[in-house]
Amino acid sequence: MTDTAPPHAAAAPRTAAPAPEAVDLAAKLALFDELWAQRTLASVNDYEVKIAKLRGEFVWHRHDDTDELFLVISGRLTLQLGGAPDVVLGPGQLYVVPRGVEHCPRAEEETAVLLLEPAGTPNTGSAGGARTKAPVAL
Repeated sequence: MTDTAPPHAAAAPRTAAPAPEAVDLAAKLALFDELWAQRTLASVNDYEVKIAKLRGEFVWHRHDDTDELFLVISGRLTLQLGGAPDVVLGPGQLYVVPRGVEHCPRAEEETAVLLLEPAGTPNTGSAGGARTKAPVAL
């Protein structure tokens, strides 16, 4: 029988982690008032963690190449889905809109959400238009 190293032993050495800095979502949300304007909080690999404040109805759109995660922080969000029943989310609830599914977010009251999607994903997806905005880093 030969000695073999466990699979994890061959892994590349880890570098020192950056100094820990927790992100306070409430404090970050207090920094802006603009509706439907995403703010980038962090990156996870090739993904951006973003927050936004929503009220009213956005535009119908889809993301052909990626899913889109919505997590409600406060308020209530209705995700209108083309050809499927609406999904209604309250605080602490999330939904992943699958790639290629046409959707239109709607919030009757001001609603704060956290979004997770690949960096560079346009907020209006396939629709484009005047409401397309690049996220701003906080």
